[in-house]
Amino acid sequence: MSIAYLNEDSDADETVKLIRAIGGNATKIRADLKSESEAANAVKHTVDALGGLDILVNNAGVQYPQNSISDISREQLVHTFESNIYSYFFVTKAALPHLKTGSVIVNTASVVAFKGSERLIDYSATKGAIVTFTRSMAMSLVKQGVRVNAVAPGPVWTPLIVSSFSAEEAAVFGTDTPMGRAAQPYELAPVYVFLANDDSSNITGQIFHVNSGEIV
Repeated sequence: MSIAYLNEDSDADETVKLIRAIGGNATKIRADLKSESEAANAVKHTVDALGGLDILVNNAGVQYPQNSISDISREQLVHTFESNIYSYFFVTKAALPHLKTGSVIVNTASVVAFKGSERLIDYSATKGAIVTFTRSMAMSLVKQGVRVNAVAPGPVWTPLIVSSFSAEEAAVFGTDTPMGRAAQPYELAPVYVFLANDDSSNITGQIFHVNSGEIV
């Protein structure tokens, strides 16, 4: 497994350590995937270190809540799109020459691609783009035997939440869902694993919802 990350060195080190502890082969690369050259370098590092590439999981993302579209600056808009969808495009483009029949791409979308979010307008727009990117890439690669799907999480406890919202907002995060709570990351993991292995060999172009019971 190869882990591309922006600046979370200790988290990357710990993840590599845990994978190796159970006998896995792991490497890491510090990269800003908004940059096409750094995205390509991350793929090259992966192939050089591990000898190939079979599964690509696109999961980069940022969000900056604003009360109105009037509060979203051009700089924020560009940064959000570069981080959330350009990175997927650049990494996928660089990975494509290494993928073969049976390879898999799994993208991370969001429930807000389907229901919207009044305070995450630019973020929601990028997640909508990821849904369409997923379906279009599935159509583009199906004859090559490469499957492309996406996971659309609802509210999930990640560092992005506590860094994006106030303590008051975080205290009630996810409580407005039918299940009355946000998910933990481990509750999403089985869906990614399912889409990455041959158990899902007849599935491509689909969006899988893990969202605390929200109907979208």
